[in-house]
Amino acid sequence: MLDEIKEAFGRIFSSRKNIIYAVFFVFAMTLIARLFFLQIIRGESYKSNYNLKIEKTEPINARRGNIYDRKGRLLAYNDLAYTVTLMDTGSYKDSKEKARRFNAEIALLIKNIENNGDEIDLDFGIILDSDGKLSFRDSGSAVNRFRADVYGKARTTDLGFDKDLGYNTADATPQQIMDYLCNDKNKFRISSKYSDDMRFKIAVIRYKIWLNRYQQYVATPVAYNVSAKTVSYVKENTDILTGADVREDSVRKYNSPEAIASIVGYTGTISSDEYNKRKKKDKTVTMNDQVGKTGIEKVMDSVLSGKKGYRKIYANAQGKPISVTSEKKATAGNDVYLSIDKDLQVKTYKLLEKEIAGILGSKIANIKEYKASGKNAGSNVVVPVYNVYFSFINNNLIDMDELQEKSATEVEHKVSNAFIAHEDKAVGYVKNDILSSRAKAYGDLSEEGQDYSTFIIRYLRNSSILSDKSKNQDDPYYRKWSNEKISVYSYLKHCLSKGWIDYTKFSGEDQLVDSQELYQELVKYILATMVKDSDFKKIVYHYAILNDEISGSSLCAILYDQGVLKKDQAKRDALANGSISAFSFVKSKIGSLELTPGMLGLEPSNGASVITDVRTGKILALVSYPGYDNNRLANSVDNDYYASLLANTSNPLYNHATQQRTAPGSTFKLVTSTAGLAEGVITTTSTIEDKGVFEKVSNKPRCWIYPGNHGVINVSEAIRDSCNYFFYEVGWRLAGGDNHYNDARGIRRIRKYASLYGLGDKTGVEIDENKSHIATQFPVMAAIGQSDHNYTVIALSRYVTAVASSGNVYDYTLLDHVESPDGRILKTYKPKKVRHINVLNSSDWQAIHSGMKMVVEGLETFDGFPVEVAGKTGTAQQSGHANHALFVAYAPYSSPRISIATRIPFGYTSHNAADVSKNILGVYFKVKSSEKLLKGGANQVSTNGRVVD
Repeated sequence: MLDEIKEAFGRIFSSRKNIIYAVFFVFAMTLIARLFFLQIIRGESYKSNYNLKIEKTEPINARRGNIYDRKGRLLAYNDLAYTVTLMDTGSYKDSKEKARRFNAEIALLIKNIENNGDEIDLDFGIILDSDGKLSFRDSGSAVNRFRADVYGKARTTDLGFDKDLGYNTADATPQQIMDYLCNDKNKFRISSKYSDDMRFKIAVIRYKIWLNRYQQYVATPVAYNVSAKTVSYVKENTDILTGADVREDSVRKYNSPEAIASIVGYTGTISSDEYNKRKKKDKTVTMNDQVGKTGIEKVMDSVLSGKKGYRKIYANAQGKPISVTSEKKATAGNDVYLSIDKDLQVKTYKLLEKEIAGILGSKIANIKEYKASGKNAGSNVVVPVYNVYFSFINNNLIDMDELQEKSATEVEHKVSNAFIAHEDKAVGYVKNDILSSRAKAYGDLSEEGQDYSTFIIRYLRNSSILSDKSKNQDDPYYRKWSNEKISVYSYLKHCLSKGWIDYTKFSGEDQLVDSQELYQELVKYILATMVKDSDFKKIVYHYAILNDEISGSSLCAILYDQGVLKKDQAKRDALANGSISAFSFVKSKIGSLELTPGMLGLEPSNGASVITDVRTGKILALVSYPGYDNNRLANSVDNDYYASLLANTSNPLYNHATQQRTAPGSTFKLVTSTAGLAEGVITTTSTIEDKGVFEKVSNKPRCWIYPGNHGVINVSEAIRDSCNYFFYEVGWRLAGGDNHYNDARGIRRIRKYASLYGLGDKTGVEIDENKSHIATQFPVMAAIGQSDHNYTVIALSRYVTAVASSGNVYDYTLLDHVESPDGRILKTYKPKKVRHINVLNSSDWQAIHSGMKMVVEGLETFDGFPVEVAGKTGTAQQSGHANHALFVAYAPYSSPRISIATRIPFGYTSHNAADVSKNILGVYFKVKSSEKLLKGGANQVSTNGRVVD
């Protein structure tokens, strides 16, 4: 047997071919055996080991530091929350499959998150409103930066005409951007089977993930601060929600938001510009980071944000962590303490709102329209109640789209039908009387026709259809248009002939066609698009209300229907059936602060007050009214809320204390007194006779008391009486006086002393601040606070603080100190005394101070006030509007502790600014009568107070 086997092997291996076959057979069997071992016996083990080869580094966010007031009361803090995140970790055979599957997954995630009552993070450069209109969220350079990000350009200057897209990306509209993101083959390919709202949300999420394309395994937040229900849903459905996860997170929260938002600001997702700047110094920054966007949150971001840690992990192919290999803990941010007193800040805000509401309520008249005219027009302006009714629409208290929904109430449908009827007439009017060849010149149209005409031209310019070249001052047609001598038809036809209208935006023609045909295409475009525009709708509502086609009672009832006012069915029904007067209703609701000035956006609707410690220059309160809820802008921006703030005519996002500027009125007379005394053109005892009319200059200005006069008075008495004539004469003398008068000399001297008080510079406060402007012409008028003076409230605050301290001028700061998480003080801040005004002696200062004391003694509102106060009133005029009301003061008179500067734009009389300032001083000094005013509704304001300055 053995011999037979040997013989068989001998025959096989006698052939070289057989030897080769045998070798290959052995190799094949060995390979099969090895593959069996690797894949079947040890397959799971090796699969795990393979997955462990994917290593990633996850950042660990640092706890952001808190913000406190001077006494350690919490202003900004962090709250534990859960965030839904998403990573692009799916495996797809091609881009088409990715678009289909990934978009479907995102849509499913959005649907379930929203069904659970949570909101998707739509912090994005475009807003989709409820009627489907797209608009840019921001303006100016921020829009260009957003365009550059969308089209993948490093710089905004790289934007330009794109042959493939067929348009200039530097001028891309919101619609073009969304079409590009949704439809372009190189982008997200979002199917049209989704609703417009869902397509928009999918695009936003895909865009955010795309921004992180260079940061592998960085999860993109989809929804912040979600409910336990959403957490459970995501955790339980990881098999179908590839790349979705929930992380433990924190959200930024703010106490007393409306009162402190203008100082503290808010946080938000980092922008591409911010990312690019920070990346140079900090390699841990990601496109998902939360950073300070405005206010102290922005200014002190590097102090508050701390330092990130990291966690190195092994993850599977889907990015899910399997094990941690190393970890470095994050370092918490430091805490920031401000100089402000939270209680004083909140109380000042409330008192300012009550005063403004009282002024507004006292000026509402039961009339349709009012035109200011005649002497003292600025103090006699009234607010027609029809303006109040329209403000419900104009300031977006009433949602115009809700009026047309099927679920709308009978009253809402009634108003909607009246609107539609007037809109139909308006469209016909625009077509036949404004855009046709028989159109009247602008100046010959009715006010309603002029409003529609203005809208059309503005709309075409804002849409980049009508070029800015159409505003060429040398063009005869533009001059005629500016002078209201030609029609919209004639102007637009001329612009077409000059090539100033981009017809590619409304015509499908690639080449030039007959100009009349192009004009007809333009008319079709205008008529089709204007009815979708909210500004056009508001014009229609305005005239439907004025014509009594829509009643004030119906609009008041709708405030209940849409939840603007707390439910009161009896009162709502009484309004609907007309048994309650709409006029008395709005007066009562303003009086109870259920409708606030900030909600209505009429005049007055805003104000500001700054309180400072005279002894140190520290700011104790800096209030801008109205404020806003920064909780709704932090973390994830509530786009609808942000859009409403931008549209609000009371400008809540604008800091009225540091940014708004007006003339100072007679508060400037303290500067003129300083200049006169320092230059020797007056002394503390010299007198000037008030003759009523100042005849020495060509405009012959009058004293406010004319035809009366103040007689013969000195500088203290002139401050007391706010005597224009006295200060005209001082301005005249500063310019050289009789026979030597020189405008330039007078302005130079006035500017010199205003600059000594810091009025020509910013105050140094950390948040956004506009620079004030000292007058550059007409020294006689500049001497009483007119001419082209323009000052912020905070500049006036520094000025009156310097007066109160007899010359100490400070650079302000809102900061007090920075503290580490373990309580160590790392840095302290204090106002810097930049100069001491030494041009006056003690008797000069005493003359100014005693004049201010007499001002307050002459104000009825201070009767019986237990603290001695010195102050100066000011009223600044603005043509066609109510006067601006100003007041600056300090207290106590004999030993100053605090100063105050208050302005109420369109506040009618400085007595109103003095009244609220008294009560703010009262709550600081714990005066019971002032503290009582914190409760209840609007302040009672006298309707017959005469302007005396």
